[in-house]
Amino acid sequence: MARLATTADVFTAIAEPRRREILDLLSDGRARAVGDVVARLALAQPAVSKHLGVLRAVGLVSVAKAGQHRLYRLDAAPLASVRDWLRTYDRYWGHQLDRIKARAERNAGLPPAGPPTRPDPTH
Repeated sequence: MARLATTADVFTAIAEPRRREILDLLSDGRARAVGDVVARLALAQPAVSKHLGVLRAVGLVSVAKAGQHRLYRLDAAPLASVRDWLRTYDRYWGHQLDRIKARAERNAGLPPAGPPTRPDPTH
């Protein structure tokens, strides 16, 4: 079976745990050089460069040259497609939270609450 290209889309790019670690590191909004990412995540430089290349190809990071360094910065906008896809499953998580709340209230001897109120998922 042929392997999917890791640069096909955001979903396949973030499927790799090391790339998610890099995104987590960049989530503070600071631009970072490859060497900084290498040092902070204790990964080999070639691996970091490869992962940053994949993230750049799908638009999750941007790069700017500063002297001899290339500085990478998170661009979270492409993650909207992941968020939108996950919204389809909100009702399952909300249901579970409602059950946990009801059980906790029963165990605490509280009267049952009315129907749950959830924010409108379209906003």
